[in-house]
Amino acid sequence: MPELRRDPVTGRWVIFSTERSRRPADFATEKEEPLVASCPFCAGHEAQTPPEIYAVREPASAPNGPGWRVRVVPNKFPALRIEGDLDKQGEGLYDKMNGVGAHEVFVEGGEHATTITAIPGSIFRETVHAYRARLADLKNDRRLAYGLVFKNVGRRAGASIAHNHSQLIATPVVPITVRQEIAGARQFFEYRGRCIYCDILRQERASRARIVLETDAFAAVVPYAARFPFETWVVPTRHVSHFEDASAAELDAFAETVLVVLGRLERSLGSPPYNLAIHTAPFVDAPLDHYHWHLEIMPRVTETAGFEWGSGFYINPVLPEDAAKFLSNGTR
Repeated sequence: MPELRRDPVTGRWVIFSTERSRRPADFATEKEEPLVASCPFCAGHEAQTPPEIYAVREPASAPNGPGWRVRVVPNKFPALRIEGDLDKQGEGLYDKMNGVGAHEVFVEGGEHATTITAIPGSIFRETVHAYRARLADLKNDRRLAYGLVFKNVGRRAGASIAHNHSQLIATPVVPITVRQEIAGARQFFEYRGRCIYCDILRQERASRARIVLETDAFAAVVPYAARFPFETWVVPTRHVSHFEDASAAELDAFAETVLVVLGRLERSLGSPPYNLAIHTAPFVDAPLDHYHWHLEIMPRVTETAGFEWGSGFYINPVLPEDAAKFLSNGTR
């Protein structure tokens, strides 16, 4: 019998149609070939990208040349541009403004590798610290309201270059998905006086039905109303609303947790395409008692089709408890 589950934060409903499901192992995907023959992100090809904004380098190395471990550059084809004024305008009931924002790329290691687990863990840890540095810097720009760090891996997930990289897009408005999360969390806090994410962590750690991995600082869980097969959230155990307010030790622990979870995902499902995104509180907000930053990992092993787009429902053929058990059996 199909089952509907309600996400306790946003109120979104998900249909779990297990009669449509296959065995978890049947979601394995074939590894994709690199998307370009001459990679602009490899060491020695620095001239093929815009000048770097930020880098983790060897002490004697020069900017925009070899000798780096993490390199942040403007996106060559940005969704939004840093120059200009917002110039907000109304046209009757419509609103518009200039496409002001920031679009940056984090290149993770100079060696050509296409998955995070193929690079040294130290490079990913340095990348996570670079996320915080760039978010903290962009937060000072009063034109910007929000910064989303995300990663697309594989063509089906939207990647145009195979080399390991993440992106950051800073926008002049708060994305609607994040606004819905914050609104749901605020409503819960006003009724219960507690952070809903902290409550989710307590319940998941007690039941262990959907826990993939747990450390002192983080828990990786398949959410109760997961939209996609093997969707996984990585949530800090300490209440922090803004990613950029996490401590250096927490960022290191976060990087290690993500590496383990992605390693299990890749081994279990054959290196599937996936998207991941860090959801954090808006730049313009002070620390929030009701919101909790977290990472969402979304494997692309099924297709989103007409019903999902037309209704706002998602259909997931794998129960979260089965997905968590499958992923927690993996070892890195």
